[in-house]
Amino acid sequence: MTENAQQQPPAPDTELPTQYAPADVEGPLYERWVERGYFEADAKSEKPAYTIVIPPPNVTGSLHLGHAFQHTLMDALTRRKRMQGYESLWLPGMDHAGIATQNKVEQQLAEENKSRHDLGREPFVERVWQWKEEYGGKILGQMRRLGDGVDWSRERFTMDEGLSKAVLTIFKKLYEDELIYRAERIINWCPRCLTAISDIEVEYQEDDGELVSIKYGEGDETLVVATTRAETMLGDTAVAVHPDDERYRHLIGKRIKLPLTDRHIPVVADSHVDPEFGTGAVKVTPAHDPNDFAIGQRHGLESITVMDERAVITAHGPFQGLDRFEARAAIVGALRSQGRIVAEKRPYVHSVGHCSRCKTTIEPRLSMQWWVKVGPLAKAAGDAVRDGRVKIHPEDMSKRYFDWVDNMNDWCISRQLWWGHRIPIWYGPNGEIVCVGPDEEPPTGEGWTQDTDVLDTWFSSGLWPFSTLGWPEQTEDLRKFYSTDVLLTGHDIIFFWVARMMMFGLYAMDGEVPFRTIALTGLVRDERGKKMSKSFGNVVDPLDWMDKYGSDAVRFTLARGANPGTDVPIGEDWVQASRNFANKIWNATRFALMNGATVEGPLPDPAAMSATDRWILSRLNKTVADVDAFYEDFQFAKLSDALYHFAWDEVFDWYVELSKTTFAAGGEGAEVSKRVLGEVLDVTLKLLHPVVPFVTETLWTTLTGGESVVVAEWPTDSGFRDEAAEQEIAVLQQVITEVRRFRADQGLQPGQRVPARLTLDGTALAPHEPAIRQLLRLQPEGEDFSATATLPVAGAEVALDLSGAIDVGAERKRLAKDLAAAEKEKAQATAKLGNEAFLAKAPDNVVEKIRGRLAKAEEDIARIAAQLERLPQA
Repeated sequence: MTENAQQQPPAPDTELPTQYAPADVEGPLYERWVERGYFEADAKSEKPAYTIVIPPPNVTGSLHLGHAFQHTLMDALTRRKRMQGYESLWLPGMDHAGIATQNKVEQQLAEENKSRHDLGREPFVERVWQWKEEYGGKILGQMRRLGDGVDWSRERFTMDEGLSKAVLTIFKKLYEDELIYRAERIINWCPRCLTAISDIEVEYQEDDGELVSIKYGEGDETLVVATTRAETMLGDTAVAVHPDDERYRHLIGKRIKLPLTDRHIPVVADSHVDPEFGTGAVKVTPAHDPNDFAIGQRHGLESITVMDERAVITAHGPFQGLDRFEARAAIVGALRSQGRIVAEKRPYVHSVGHCSRCKTTIEPRLSMQWWVKVGPLAKAAGDAVRDGRVKIHPEDMSKRYFDWVDNMNDWCISRQLWWGHRIPIWYGPNGEIVCVGPDEEPPTGEGWTQDTDVLDTWFSSGLWPFSTLGWPEQTEDLRKFYSTDVLLTGHDIIFFWVARMMMFGLYAMDGEVPFRTIALTGLVRDERGKKMSKSFGNVVDPLDWMDKYGSDAVRFTLARGANPGTDVPIGEDWVQASRNFANKIWNATRFALMNGATVEGPLPDPAAMSATDRWILSRLNKTVADVDAFYEDFQFAKLSDALYHFAWDEVFDWYVELSKTTFAAGGEGAEVSKRVLGEVLDVTLKLLHPVVPFVTETLWTTLTGGESVVVAEWPTDSGFRDEAAEQEIAVLQQVITEVRRFRADQGLQPGQRVPARLTLDGTALAPHEPAIRQLLRLQPEGEDFSATATLPVAGAEVALDLSGAIDVGAERKRLAKDLAAAEKEKAQATAKLGNEAFLAKAPDNVVEKIRGRLAKAEEDIARIAAQLERLPQA
């Protein structure tokens, strides 16, 4: 932290408002944290470093639940480490999002009836920068709303000067090491975005298409091929068959007529053709299919491009100028009129690639592009995980990682855009090619031009863990904070981003890993587990929930659902429940302050404490140990659940309630309990803070008078355990719970007082009699006391006089009616389960459901019978 963070704040308020109002608290608190420099990391510090770089959101984006989910977890990790004494850096920034951002500005121009070509390249890029300054970065303000404890002084952008220098540096290094090259190959082309996209940016979905079988050749020299893209036949340059397929052996080496054209194409033998699939004959279009391109390379076939960049047919003839889908229908019609259609199947459901950004159907296209030779880079990325330098959590996700890096194809890195890092290659008038580094001047003179393409956005974001720390310069930040500690991200981008950062980090940093742990999360879904989608109408804006319930409630809900690697269902009811939890924390702390809870002075000796005090301190230390273990294993759901149940169930519902009688009695015991309650709340608020920072900051500073819980010391397990006290309080809880259940069964109101005689001899509960009576609303027995019900519980006995508390006759009638209904349900279920014909036909799940009904009916009968037996005689 910076010197700014050491300034002493003004004394905190000593009283809390009656209600917690997140909207009044969260914004001012966050700005105070930032102003005091709590989140600023000091590269000169002697503290051990802890670093997380934020997965950079798109400059075009706004905060969605996926962001909120991952940011909550990263914030929790870095806040805890800061409290543990680490120099904690959570580095923020944004990605320039090449295609998405260019599309935004082109849409603006379209509203002005202009295109980027009307402006020209340089003015267009300037226009994009203007858009970025005016509209980009909306998500950064939303991150503040969520409470992200990032170091804003180190905010980066993938197109800023330093990161641009890093891009040029590594490009030149890869180029000189012959790991970047230019080649004409089949690429994934988006006719809408007008650019190449990588394999992992293609989304495959099942589409309704058509499968058309076409007769090629004439007379005795014919064969049938099947295709889902009839329009590509205009670019066919061969038909391939398996060399051992007897059906076509006589045709191998011959040339056959290509329908609708004046060309003849060869029949080639290729062992990659599956003779069992379809007709066993495959049309070969090297310029428009990756598999066909490979066949073409093996047989030296010509590659004929028949579509332009907008997927419009360019082949001369009647189909020229038609869109690919229009041409498909027209070509099939023409083939049908010539009697060349052998079979047609519609719909034919098959997997079709779509652009992940605009959802346009991808068109495989032969194109000259720049590529990264990934072989040695991918091997290094795989080895780093295999030898344990990088751990993937959960471990079972490693297989997906290895499946990708071990089978990675060379990466097409050029994009036909204007917004982005322009490829630093210059072409000379005599075929020269020069790669220009960041500190070098490009060649000058007539005829020299720079490559017009830009680099894939993932190229620059692949450098993120080290470029953001100053590489290629050897900066203090790079020395202090690299390697980073944790990459926390969704399992869905393990291919897009994680593998690229591994490859580039190991390459640029001489084998030093970019991060030591990859913690993979699931995806946020709706409460039914369904993917959130605008088309489904189930997309949630987290800002709406923040406005309604507060940021802490959203954060706690997300953390409580975060099991490693599994998807996270979330619904508004759960956020409301988390808001109720924040209110419970507030009200309990307010009660404690009103009753003198304090953190002043050392904790009293355990010998001076009551069993209740020793119990809660024992449970507190166990919770500290559990929470620490869960953090180290990235078990956010478990740590949140442990804190929820400890705080709500044990501290608020039991310890605070049990302490009320102690406080009321006064004396030394009350003073001890006030100090214990202060200690418990102090530690509990610290444990909760990384997940729910706002309410805990307000409460902790009020309780302790401390500067800020952000910079408070993280609790440690003192080792204190008291098994005897835990067993004693467990018995006390059993007694209170059993009597409460009996009261509810008898229809008594929670606040209704009844006379009772407690027999606690032979148990450790005698000191707890005042608390038992207070919590169970039990009056002392009077002279006319007559026990109408006696409950033996855990060695104790509670005798109750209900004669004046309930209408015994009416209660008997109610219970008798419930008993009759339960017996009827039992009889019906028993009859069905005894019917062999029914059991033979009914599905297993139906039979299980009936068995469950029978078991429930039997439980109800036993419970109601016991209640009737306990009722006093009328």
